[in-house]
Amino acid sequence: MAKYITDTKDVFFNLFEYLKIHENVEDLGEDDLKEVIREFDKFVENEIYPARIPGDLEGVKIEDKQVKVTQSYHKALKAYYENGWFALAMEEDIGGMPAPMSIYFLINSLGTGANTAFMMYPGLSKAALNLLLAKGSQQQKEAITGPMMEGRWGGTMCLTEPEAGSDVGNCKTMARPLDNGKYNINGVKIFISGGDNDLYENIIHLVLARTPGAPEGVKGLSLFLVSKYKINEDGALGEINDVICTKIEEKMGIHGSATCELSFGENNNCEGTLVGEEFEGIQNMFLMMNEARLICGIQGESQANLAYELTKQYAEERSQFGKNLLEHPDTKRMLLKMRSMSRAMRALSLYTGDLFDKAQKDPKVEEEIALLTPVCKAYCSDRGFEVSVDAVQVHGGYGYCTEYGIEQFVRDSKIATIYEGTNGIQAIDFVMRKILKDNGESMKNLMAKITKTLSSPSAGNWSNQVGQIGKVLQNGQGILDKFGKSAQNKDFDNILLHSTDFLRFCGNVICAWLLLDQAIEAESKVGNASEEDKEYYQSKIDDFITFCRHYLVENDGLATLILDESSQELGMKI
Repeated sequence: MAKYITDTKDVFFNLFEYLKIHENVEDLGEDDLKEVIREFDKFVENEIYPARIPGDLEGVKIEDKQVKVTQSYHKALKAYYENGWFALAMEEDIGGMPAPMSIYFLINSLGTGANTAFMMYPGLSKAALNLLLAKGSQQQKEAITGPMMEGRWGGTMCLTEPEAGSDVGNCKTMARPLDNGKYNINGVKIFISGGDNDLYENIIHLVLARTPGAPEGVKGLSLFLVSKYKINEDGALGEINDVICTKIEEKMGIHGSATCELSFGENNNCEGTLVGEEFEGIQNMFLMMNEARLICGIQGESQANLAYELTKQYAEERSQFGKNLLEHPDTKRMLLKMRSMSRAMRALSLYTGDLFDKAQKDPKVEEEIALLTPVCKAYCSDRGFEVSVDAVQVHGGYGYCTEYGIEQFVRDSKIATIYEGTNGIQAIDFVMRKILKDNGESMKNLMAKITKTLSSPSAGNWSNQVGQIGKVLQNGQGILDKFGKSAQNKDFDNILLHSTDFLRFCGNVICAWLLLDQAIEAESKVGNASEEDKEYYQSKIDDFITFCRHYLVENDGLATLILDESSQELGMKI
């Protein structure tokens, strides 16, 4: 397995030179925040990354009706909680350590890039806890907060069923009220990440179910807290709560993550408690789903960044035809593309994380977060997979074999394009709910930010690329106008046909804008920089130019495709 490495310069540039997150933090200065990052990076190198290949090779298995996870994860997870990493960016009154959300996004990225399957366990547990802290009753919060913060209990989200994959509204799981204020839960959920495991003493499942007489579709869904073991009044664990893992999925990747089929109430003895109000299940679950979708984006971004660093490391050491791979033009082209895209995704992810902190002072920022969430999820997971494929290509035969651990990035990253709402569904959500629903106001506000950057005097240093982005914005407005007219005419198939194309179109222009903004910042620092820093700042300028040449250029073709009035595919037969 290749030696773990992090591009700390780029991480620090994003957080402290570009976003300047330290200027809005009261108790932690720039040096403090950098030290947090360095410490976690060491933790990843020493604890999380070494468990990556053992988790992939050993996977998970069922023994005596108990799901067993590789022992390498046990050691790493115990240290993860003991060192306070789970508590980062959580409120102090529950034992957390407040920190900017961008730091949490970065920490998540470093860990996830090193070992995606491992990080899913605490990641989903935190998302479940966050939902319960926001929507749970006082009794529910008192019961679960302490054990989940301490790492004794984990958490999951249970939506998917055998006949209700992406169609969540087709949920058949039932929740029938009992005399004690609880509900009898009965149904089967599939593809549940971390659905059962021996890492935690207990698991808190958040389950979507339908109460008797509930309306059809998503409007009739309610959300329930279902503990693996029944929780006694004194907080101790009681008997098994009739929640059984009946199957573990054999998957292409993330072998260390237990993907389970769960049977609730097979013996009619499964109890759950309502979270929030009846029929608000899908709204409440979206709190966890949106967090999980951002994590999916991070899975793509993080694995791309680490795959690039390991590939660069390999290319520097590997010699062919009398010179190392870095000196071969085609290899150099691939590496420059990989770097520009990986860094673009990092910029998008950390920019979005920083918006969460800005939203504390300006609630309107939440509209931009909502707009960018499907872009982060779909664009970064798609592009992260592509970068991982390029990493294998540069490694050649060694990349296709397991020796360097590179092929695992391809297998592990692909799932992020599928779960938590396939990328096709993300595109539909992006266009139909995040753009057309508010008449494009959120998108117009974002385009205004981009236009402002294009108009800055410093942007004139890259007139060709700035002109390219300007043309893209004009085409983007034309596409929005077309979508608006199609919506007025109820011609939704034409919109749905091109939603994925438009999300990719927007991902390209948003990332080009962020890289331009960062290139402007980098160039302003070059004059007084050391030789080492000058080389780095020049790389930021090169990233922007490379991205425009290889990725933004795609938008010409995408615009032509989307603006074509014939919609030929709709008339074709399969």
